[in-house]
Amino acid sequence: MKIGVLSDTHGIKYTAEKAVENMKDVNMVLHAGDLVSDARHLEVLKYKVHYVAGNCDFYSLESTEKILEIHDKRIFLTHGHIYKVKFGYKKLLARAKQLFADVVVFGHTHLPKNIYIDNILLFNPGSTALPKNGGPGTFGILEITKENINSYIDTVKI
Repeated sequence: MKIGVLSDTHGIKYTAEKAVENMKDVNMVLHAGDLVSDARHLEVLKYKVHYVAGNCDFYSLESTEKILEIHDKRIFLTHGHIYKVKFGYKKLLARAKQLFADVVVFGHTHLPKNIYIDNILLFNPGSTALPKNGGPGTFGILEITKENINSYIDTVKI
């Protein structure tokens, strides 16, 4: 299954739309927060989207965490702010272990991250709209099969 991953779109729907167009033939989209309204906008455009609330989703009643199971792999989706990911991954990793997650998809830092720690993939697509490192926005792709997980980060081409 090919999964597109977005985070931190911050109301800039055009860039989010372009990111999803760039993903080509994804089966679903994960949105790791900021803003829930952007994820809902993608749903209106007929994409299957799973999303969580982030720190800028002040009035959202959406959950800040979700677990998805795809091909016997557990994906823990969260924005990351409640785990203080800007200061390290210790709390996020502890929660992932508690949930028996194979992958953690998160955002909040506006910086892409694609690393394994303790056999858990920590995957942050960065920000499509407001990348911390300047330059074009970024998005991620997860390709999940029963055998493995392939992951990569790409830039949004407008």
